[in-house]
Formats: sequence, C-alpha cells, structure tokens
Amino acid sequence: MEFKHISVLLNECIEGLNIKSDGIYVDGTAGGAGHSIEIAKRLTTGRLIAVDKDPTAVKIASERLAPYPAAQVVENDFSNIPDVLDELGIDKVDGILLDLGVSSHQLDTPERGFSYNYDAPLDMRMSQKGLSAYNVVNEYSAADIARILREFGEEKFASKIAQNIVKNREIKPIETTFELVDIIKASIPAAARREGGHPAKRSFQAIRIAVNSELDNLSLCLDRAFERINENGRFAIITFHSLEDRMVKQKFASFTKGCT
Repeated sequence: MEFKHISVLLNECIEGLNIKSDGIYVDGTAGGAGHSIEIAKRLTTGRLIAVDKDPTAVKIASERLAPYPAAQVVENDFSNIPDVLDELGIDKVDGILLDLGVSSHQLDTPERGFSYNYDAPLDMRMSQKGLSAYNVVNEYSAADIARILREFGEEKFASKIAQNIVKNREIKPIETTFELVDIIKASIPAAARREGGHPAKRSFQAIRIAVNSELDNLSLCLDRAFERINENGRFAIITFHSLEDRMVKQKFASFTKGCT
C-alpha cells in the first residue's frame, strides 16, 4: 500500500520555522516526509534530522528524502530527540517540528488496527512493537480502562464501556476492532450515539494514546527538546485534540516566563 499522507498546515509550518539555508532542523514526526521534504528543499549547507518511531514511515521517508543530501532519517521516538542529537554530535538546532497524532497512512492500513472503520486485529502500535490495544482491552482492569477512556478520550460513558469490555472478555478475548466497536456502541445510549460522529471515535483515540504513551512522550519532548533550540530558533507543533493543545500551550507559557 502506498504511503499517502497530506501534510497538514504545510505552508504555515514552513513559514513558522523561518528556515535558514545553513540551519539545523528536526522533524520529529517524519511520516511520509511531506514536511521534511519542504524543509530539506530550503537547505544548502544546513541539516535536517527526520525522526519517526514507525518502521514503515522510516522506510518511506528514507526513500523520499534520498535526493536531499541535507536530510538524514532516524528511527526513534520524538521524546528522544536530545539523545538522537547527542548521537549525531549536534548540540543545538534552529527549529523542531512535531505533527502529532496518527497519520492517514496508519489509519488507512487496516491491519494496523487504528481505525474503527476496518475490521482488523486490535493493535494501534505506532512503533509496531511493545504494548498493543489488545493488551489494554484484554488485560487492564475495568477501573484502568475507564480512566483511560475518560482522561484520554473525554468519554462520558467510560465506566459503562469499561464494564462491558470486561464482561465480554470473560466469555472470549476481544480480538478485533469491530468486536470492540460493537461493545462500545452497545454501551452508549441510542440518543448519544446519534451525536458527535462515530460512537467509537473517543474510545479509539483514548486507547491509541495509552498504547503509544502519546501525552507522556509529548511532555517529555517539550521539556527536553526545548533546551536544545538555539536563540531565535523555532518550535512548531501541530495538535489535533484538546489534550495535546492544552499541554503545548501550558508548556510554552511556562517556557516564556522570566527568570525567577
């Protein structure tokens, strides 16, 4: 399957990064390399480090960035940007870009188990290793599942969904996305199911965030990577839901406070 991904806010990000031809930049979520290519095009003696934790994305980004000698692709999580820079002998950079959340390619590849629109094994792992959605759904307690759905998905019916997940898995393991969707639908009142899009949207978001430690990794990246930006450098972040947005704004506000 071709790696398709429309680069969100592409022009705004490139403008926001204020790219210098001799600067050093990090794309912490390389994906299909849409943003990375536009950064690399603007570099002459500069350097681009394109990072992604998804092995498929790393392969595709490496192929697409091959024509650009300024670009280098690294398989890692963006929370480890300082470690990547240390390994490459780079002290500080002129800009960092993060495009948060799941990519369209990940959503549109059924076997990755990210989407409630395809019947597939429960997975949702961006790195394709470690804890999966299957583990969360089948092994976590009802209390922990409810907390995840409430905190990461802002799901009003978190407790009922969690209870029904536990009840169903006692009969047999919940193995596929559609099995989970059916449980979620049955847990939400009919009137609520007709509001706000697909009834499983919030739960799938929440489980995906938990599986990939997305908010923990974002917090870690903000705290650690900010220190590696040069004076007058830029940190551009695209967020897609309120939890990410809130964290980024709060962190940026704390970074701009005067010395106490």
